[in-house]
Amino acid sequence: MAASGPPGVEQQLLVATKIIEQSIDAELERLENLDGDDLDSIRKQRMEALRKRALKKNEWIANGHGEYSELYDEKEFFEASKKSENIVCHFYRDSFLRCKILDKHMEILARKHIETKFCKINAEKAPFLTDRLKIRVLPTLCLLQKGKTRDFVVGFTDLGNIDDFSTEMLEWRIARAAVIEYSGDLLTPPTAGNTRGKQNIKLQKKTIRGGRDSDDTDSD
Repeated sequence: MAASGPPGVEQQLLVATKIIEQSIDAELERLENLDGDDLDSIRKQRMEALRKRALKKNEWIANGHGEYSELYDEKEFFEASKKSENIVCHFYRDSFLRCKILDKHMEILARKHIETKFCKINAEKAPFLTDRLKIRVLPTLCLLQKGKTRDFVVGFTDLGNIDDFSTEMLEWRIARAAVIEYSGDLLTPPTAGNTRGKQNIKLQKKTIRGGRDSDDTDSD
């Protein structure tokens, strides 16, 4: 008689299914055992969370969230950084094609991530700010949280070094700086089916005050 080997796939699935079922049964039992006061407390907590979210949403809209807006000078940039906790600001120049490409993706993400202010500023009209942030390459995204710079997205290097990157790719890159709410996998870029872009992804964190020169895009 042959010796029995390791459990097969079907048996493993049955075991996993049983564990899941037991977990669900335990949770259902816990909910069933809650008395009226417990349920009322949970309901109140949920309502309070929804109320706070609604108030926050109104505050975001009042501060220009939900649309991709333009900041016309450095004063507006500093005012925005005081009002909005999370900001994604595009430093651009009208004559650069890649800045226009980035604009299209920013418009989409601004509508999707109302929790963050998406804006842009002409680098030529903000020389002090551009120099202070050591921006040497356009386009550059400055990612801020609570008035402090968390990261930069310089050119398209982090987006696969291609002009036809997806909006999801830019969203993932921005999310790595924790300035938007993101439920995906931060360790895996959404580049399925695009091996050319995937091979060129760079996951390392950029140095905030380090050199950000790149030869893959327009340089200022």
